[in-house]
Parts: sequence; structure tokens; C-alpha cells
Amino acid sequence: MLSPLFSVAQETSIDEKKFVVIGGIEQWITIKGTDMADPVILFIHGGPGSPSSPYSEAIFGDWENDFILVNWDQRGTARTFGRNAPQEPDEDYWIENPLTLEQMTTDGVEVSEYLKGYLGKEKIILLGSSWGSVLATKMALLRPEIFYAYIGHSQVVNPAKDIVHIYHKMIELARQKEDSETLEVLKYHGVPPYQNAKHTGQLMRIIKKYEHENSVPSPEFWWKIPSEYDNEKDEQHRYNGDDYSFIHYAGHNPLGIIGMNASVNFMKETTNFQIPVYLIQGEKDILTPLDITEKYYEKITAPEKELFVVPGAAHGFNQAIIEEHQKVLLERILPGIKKKQ
Repeated sequence: MLSPLFSVAQETSIDEKKFVVIGGIEQWITIKGTDMADPVILFIHGGPGSPSSPYSEAIFGDWENDFILVNWDQRGTARTFGRNAPQEPDEDYWIENPLTLEQMTTDGVEVSEYLKGYLGKEKIILLGSSWGSVLATKMALLRPEIFYAYIGHSQVVNPAKDIVHIYHKMIELARQKEDSETLEVLKYHGVPPYQNAKHTGQLMRIIKKYEHENSVPSPEFWWKIPSEYDNEKDEQHRYNGDDYSFIHYAGHNPLGIIGMNASVNFMKETTNFQIPVYLIQGEKDILTPLDITEKYYEKITAPEKELFVVPGAAHGFNQAIIEEHQKVLLERILPGIKKKQ
């Protein structure tokens, strides 16, 4: 009987969607590429709890011509959450099943090790966006020998402190716009951090609204749910997972949940990377502001590092951001991989 590794290696392309046991639970992974000889990119999605797997083909489809792209529903996200949580998770479930940065980092490393073995690769490329940049940074620093390079998009630096900076920025923007409704909400909640995750969520929605109004948006078709994921069951898993993940990220004092954001401070942790680091930042990003990213970038030591600022882009993806990613992958990372082969 052929081993899974041997059988995969005989194919010229790959298109797999499946659950894999990671960290003691089944987690959802998709793997797609046109040539099994191509390098592997592991995409670490944001949120936490915002899956990339349903949207990957629309957003990153072109990448499959040069890379094998892997999307992973993290612990607490979408299909992974639905596979392991009760049908109707309640507050007791949230309290009894904490989501921790340490466990998720360990999960990410285990996913990477699985991909190396299953696909027969020496190393893989690591790409993290927003919350995903937290996990990816932790993974890159913990196990640099299994990664070719790290790309961080909308890099999170010190969210518990940076949210105060962002709050005052929103006050300033709302005053400039004479947006009395937004000012009223901001002043009612006061300066973060907040004890209630709902208040953090309201601030996040205000930030997204202002970013959307002042930046180049992404194509609408990117966010159309494919038929495979367009059903009541998957929709409920995405919704429940998003709630569960966010409350553990932001913290919620009424339930005694301490937010993962409080444990992230990359300005104080080591910034000595043993692999190339490329940061991609939207000029109009409010949630992870450019001035904070620049300070973090200056502290980084790495074999190679570059910061790319994309005009007109905000925190999320748009066409220019995706093109910048492709440029970094094809012009910076891929030539280095080919030299080592």
C-alpha cells in the first residue's frame, strides 16, 4: 500500500480540503496548487475567527500558478470550531474552553510540520495578516528553521496599548468630520481597554467604517461565499466561532475571560529574526497604524527586511495589497528559494 506522502508526490497538482488532527483536535485545512514542486505558503488568517478558506480562490487564486497555498481554520474558527464545539455553545463553554496564544502558536507550528512532511518540503513560507501576524510572528521566532521567510500584513505590535492611540485618533477623525454620533459613542465608552468585549467590538466597527470611507475597497466578489460553504451549518459555525474567538481575544470581565491581546507586546519581546522579514502595510490603516509598524520595523534584525507601504489601502485586503504580496513572493522570496534548491 502506498504511503500518503508517496501518493501525493506522484500528482502534478493538488486540491485537497480535509480535517487534520492538530493539537489533539481535528482542524480544517485546504491545500491547492498546480505543481507539486512549487513552494508552500501557509496563510495565517486574521480575526481571530475570520477564516480565509472560503475566500481563498477568489482572492489568492493566481498564486496557485507559482505556489501551493494552504489555508487553515484556526482553533476557534469556522469549520474547526464547528467540528469540536457543541451545536449551541453557551457561556459555560467559552469559560471552560479558553483560547490561548500559546496553544494557537503550537497549533501553527504543528500545521507547518505536517505540511512539510505531507508535501515533502524542507521549509515553507509563512504569511500572517492582522491577528494572523501575531501567530505568524510567534511561529517564526519559535521555529525559524522550518520557514523560508515571514510576510506580515497589517502587523499587530502591542494591541492593548495601541488601542489607546487608535481611540484618540478616532476622536480626532470624528471631530474633523463633525460626526456627533460617533463622538457620542466613543466618549460614552471612554478610553480603552474595556472590560466588556461588546464595547471593544463597537470601537472596531467604527474603525472599519472610517477605513472603508477613506480607502480603496476590495472587489465585492472576493467575499461571495462559494456554494460549498454557503449553507446554514457552515454559516452558523463561522458566526459562533467568530464570537468565541473575539471574546477570547478582546477579553470579557463579566465572564472572567482575560484577552489574548493583553499578552502581545512585540516591542518588548525579541525582534531578532533568523529568517527574512517583509512587512506590508496599508497607508490608510487605522487599526494597525503605520507609525507603530514603522517603530517595530526599525527594531527588527533579520538576514533581510523590508517594509512596503501601499497607498490608498486600509487594514484589510484590496487589489493593490494582493499585488504587493505577489511582488514580494515572486521577486524577493522565490529567487532565494531557487538558489537553495
